Amino acid sequence: MYKIGIIREGKVPPDARTPLTPEQCNEIIHRFPVEILVEPSDVRCYKNEEYRECGIPMADDLRNCDILIGVKEVPIDQLIAEKTYLFFSHTIKKQAQNRRLLQAVLEKNIRLIDFEKLTDDRGDRLIAFGFYAGLVGAHNALWTYGRRSGLFSLPRMYACHDYSEVLTGYKNTSLPPLRIVLTGGGRVAAGAVRNLHDFGIHQVSPKDFLEKDFDQPVFTQLFAQDYVQHRDGPRIFDKQHFYAHGEEYVSVFAPFAHRADIFINGIYYDRRAPQFFSADEMADPGFNLQVVADVSCDIVPDASVPVTLRPSTIVDPVYGVDRSTGLECPPFQAGAVDVMAIDNLPSELPRDASQFFGRQLIDNILPELLHEADSPVIRRAVIAENGQLTEPFAYLSDFVAAGVL
Repeated sequence: MYKIGIIREGKVPPDARTPLTPEQCNEIIHRFPVEILVEPSDVRCYKNEEYRECGIPMADDLRNCDILIGVKEVPIDQLIAEKTYLFFSHTIKKQAQNRRLLQAVLEKNIRLIDFEKLTDDRGDRLIAFGFYAGLVGAHNALWTYGRRSGLFSLPRMYACHDYSEVLTGYKNTSLPPLRIVLTGGGRVAAGAVRNLHDFGIHQVSPKDFLEKDFDQPVFTQLFAQDYVQHRDGPRIFDKQHFYAHGEEYVSVFAPFAHRADIFINGIYYDRRAPQFFSADEMADPGFNLQVVADVSCDIVPDASVPVTLRPSTIVDPVYGVDRSTGLECPPFQAGAVDVMAIDNLPSELPRDASQFFGRQLIDNILPELLHEADSPVIRRAVIAENGQLTEPFAYLSDFVAAGVL
């Protein structure tokens, strides 16, 4: 019988999410041959008492567990050697801030399964928080515009008990006829679309967005064929060719940057693809974007927008970028673009997001994990084991070796 430990989140700033709610832990122990221990936490959105009330034991020492599950990166000094871990390591893009984490995983002979790489046979992810990142990101985009313009005010989502409370506030909020452009077609964009629809914002086609006037707030959703074209000129768009040869394409996003007030970015960025706009273009008098909500949160220079200079935080969610210099400045100023680039957005709605994530974990991942000898799903997601990178992640070898004396 497997013994699974739910670890407390140790990353700073703290994250309130959990991979499994108390009710979901109870469901698991009645459905599967497993035991569950939960490490007590003062920041988790579900309180220790809620787990105890569901009959889930708490333990400060998880060394007897076979599998340890968290959400964000585990602090190096909290890693337990010789264990199997599941969490978002944020190492597969060679993120420099997590190099030492991956080195420690190898040194401690940890078997690391990354949630981001748990996919089906088509390569589609089986578990993610992306929907809630988009949902919260769209709300924060509107919150930022409200603060900047002074035309309306919204509460922050983290101050609400759950999304139902947020929706109640929308009924009493009147928005001006602003224009929002949203990019992407995945989970992040789906969450953003849900939020904008829940607010009663009307969706229009990209063509109408550029050509028509509206007396109400509207948004349009752009896919790759709407914001890039081949450098040789217009042609029938081939999405697979774009994904494989992004360096051959140029941005045609400028008309939207000149028309929209808010830009919500939800694409997965490949550094070979063009940025939506350049720092120089921001200085153009026709450039109209006032708020950029970068849900993807890829950081300059490897970013689809040149204003995402750094992540922001839930506590301090917005910074400004001067349109003339491209340098950071205080937010909500004339002559600047306001940037919302929180990198743990779902933690603003931790209870809803945790329920959503845990359902995917139970339905899509746990059966594979308990029968992993026959599971390509698990094999594809193992980054490290036996002190070495696995073959699919051998490309990280130079990343790991950098800085090692």
